[in-house]
Amino acid sequence: MKLNAQKFALAATITMGIAYALCAAFTALSPDLAMKFLGWIIHLTNVDKFTSIEVTLGSFIASLVPILVYTYAGTYLFASLYNRFTQQNA
Repeated sequence: MKLNAQKFALAATITMGIAYALCAAFTALSPDLAMKFLGWIIHLTNVDKFTSIEVTLGSFIASLVPILVYTYAGTYLFASLYNRFTQQNA
């Protein structure tokens, strides 16, 4: 099975953009709970020492753009390598 690298990368990028937007909305609506979740994810017991979180339109876009670029590039590379490796075995 051959993957269409562009479509695969685009689907992954859209998925990551939606996930990021949901995460940013959650963080904007409940920053204290978001910090608590972050602490659980990265195994920090004391997240109180970090400054408060404020999601602005500028910070949202400044974070979203690199995430989308890296997701597209990474998944495009993945699909291209997958296609190359599966062709060699056929």
